Amino acid sequence: MVAEALEATVLMFYVASRASATIVVMKYIVQISRVFVGVLFIISGFIKLNDPLGFSYKLQEYFSSDVLNIPFLEPYSLGISVFVVVLEVVLGVFLLIGYKKKFTIWMLLGMIVFFTFLTFYSAYFDKVKDCGCFGDALKLTPWESFTKDVVLLVLILILFFGQNYIKPLFKTLPNTVIALLSFVVSLWFAYHVLMHLPAIDFRAYKIGNNLQDEMAIPDDAPKPIIEYTWTFKVNGEEKEFVTSGSYPNVDGEYIGVETKEIDPGFTPAIQDFTIESSEEDLTTYFLEKDNLVIVAMYNVYNAEEEGLLKLKGFTDEAIKKGYTVIGLSASGEDAKQQLKSKYNLNFDIYLCDEKVVKTIVRANPGIVVLNKGTVTNKAHWNDIEDIELESLPNATPNLDLDLKRQLDSIMVLDQKYRANMTSDNWKLQLEIDSSNTAFVESIFKKHGYPGKSIVGDKTSRVAWFVIQHSNKIETYFPLIKEAGEKGELSMTNVAMMEDRYLTEQGLPQKYGTQGATYFMGTPQELSFFWPIEDFENVNKRRKEAGFSETVEAYSKSLFGEDFVIKNYTYQDLKKLGIPVN
Repeated sequence: MVAEALEATVLMFYVASRASATIVVMKYIVQISRVFVGVLFIISGFIKLNDPLGFSYKLQEYFSSDVLNIPFLEPYSLGISVFVVVLEVVLGVFLLIGYKKKFTIWMLLGMIVFFTFLTFYSAYFDKVKDCGCFGDALKLTPWESFTKDVVLLVLILILFFGQNYIKPLFKTLPNTVIALLSFVVSLWFAYHVLMHLPAIDFRAYKIGNNLQDEMAIPDDAPKPIIEYTWTFKVNGEEKEFVTSGSYPNVDGEYIGVETKEIDPGFTPAIQDFTIESSEEDLTTYFLEKDNLVIVAMYNVYNAEEEGLLKLKGFTDEAIKKGYTVIGLSASGEDAKQQLKSKYNLNFDIYLCDEKVVKTIVRANPGIVVLNKGTVTNKAHWNDIEDIELESLPNATPNLDLDLKRQLDSIMVLDQKYRANMTSDNWKLQLEIDSSNTAFVESIFKKHGYPGKSIVGDKTSRVAWFVIQHSNKIETYFPLIKEAGEKGELSMTNVAMMEDRYLTEQGLPQKYGTQGATYFMGTPQELSFFWPIEDFENVNKRRKEAGFSETVEAYSKSLFGEDFVIKNYTYQDLKKLGIPVN
């Protein structure tokens, strides 16, 4: 009996010790899970809380018809973004301090189940390339995001079943104060970064980065690996052949090909940044400029009214201090022109992809200052006053920006139909030219020639263009020449006008700037330069006037690489059927 009792006692102690050990292990597992999940939620939430606008753009991508097809939620994406990221941070804090554990764990479980579904959907159907879990700080592929969420789901399930081991870290009052404080601080921080800019900029456009460097692809960078699956009908049966890109040597009827990305290779931090006019890509031109101010507005219709009102004073001051100011927007040309007219803006707005503009600066409008492509400053429109621009050596404090804006509008009209000069368009352009000439003449009477010191370098050529396209060159050439001699207009423009005047008078030109094409589209088509005085020394005169090209190089830029310039006389041209004065 004694032996049996002793054996039972030992067994009881053994079972109790095993149970106690299991409880201890479970406690450790729960506490480790608690800390890991809490810290991860706080970090993940804070990164997105630092940039709730960026997370709202990601939510818009999820809500779009191409992904979850719930576009009616897109207008509410910012509100949902703030709610989710604040909740994420607060739940992390709640878990760590053990505040309202049942509510906290149920909310964590609900969130992670939803996010696990979302990341699986994105990964499996290849819908969203980056889940945005850690904002721009850490990019995860869809499958990496899904794996992360599965791990979190397991840990939260451990917390769910082991919640009895979760005890408050402090007494009721301190715990409540910390919980409330976490909510208030998170909400305030979200508001602060929305009204200014993210406190930490994780994007490739952050201050100090050179955009051209961020766009560059090294020569030795890994190339993308693409798998090509070709389908052919061979002997009446469809067969597939896999290659790395080359067309397979198959004796059969080609049906189709599908591609699969095996390895994306090297991807630069900036991929789609461009600055485009309606005619050309100006990205390199502007990124190599000193002291460039970019006004970023991804959509001019969605731009903040208060911010737009601030742009006028800031950008006018920047222009006068010698900075080049441009706008970037994905909006259409009409919308951009309406904006310029409504707010009397004195800078051109170029085209850039909407997603890129949203990434550049989290404000609409926002300001970015660059020097040879390196970001030196950024600001939300609320903080425009904080950007201090020093006066540059090329500053023009006496600029008449209202006059500049009027002349810039005239320049648009001057070129309106010239790119498509049909007979009807020619009549319309002549009417515009006549109106433009009258306007410019009124400016001459009031200001003299509107040169660089009054309207800036680029706009100083507008009046020249108008007179160049009028029948009043003889009247105003002395004024144009005087402006050139005073440095108010480039001497190359003076030289071109002098050449045009001379050729219109039936006299040889001096600088070789005037050419023409006659009998276009016929076998007799002829491209030529009007007669040039002292042809042997024309390049010397061109250089003295400021031209960078020889007349031979210039002629090829006009008429093609195969063109060989000939110095015709007017008598030669007359024999060829060219009407001469």
